[in-house]
Amino acid sequence: MADVIRASDAEREKAAGRLREHAAAGRLNIEELSTRLETAFAARTRRELDELFADLPTEPDPPRTSHRTGAWTHTRIYVLVCLGMITIWAATGIGYFWPMWPILGWGIGIIPHHRSPAKSGRCRASRHGPSSPSSA
Repeated sequence: MADVIRASDAEREKAAGRLREHAAAGRLNIEELSTRLETAFAARTRRELDELFADLPTEPDPPRTSHRTGAWTHTRIYVLVCLGMITIWAATGIGYFWPMWPILGWGIGIIPHHRSPAKSGRCRASRHGPSSPSSA
């Protein structure tokens, strides 16, 4: 009986979005994606939509983000800007070393980015961990 329930436009759009996520993860090539999208938008029942995902994992891969990558990106930018300020200082006559103030201020802000990931992970786990009411 549940196989013959009609699919809504919102369900077709959601299925299309999931198919695009699987294609972005490399599970579907462009031709497969195109074919499945056509099928999804032409689907009349939920069963037809479900069949599009029979050979795919139920959940797409979560986006990969790295705390360490962001910290090193910020550090590279910091170093480049510091070198730029020193270059400007040197080009304007090498007087009072004014770049030390932005270098120190920004440097103090960069340091927390390089905390160990285990510490920051522990903080996140304590806020969103198993003690949440929904998991009880």
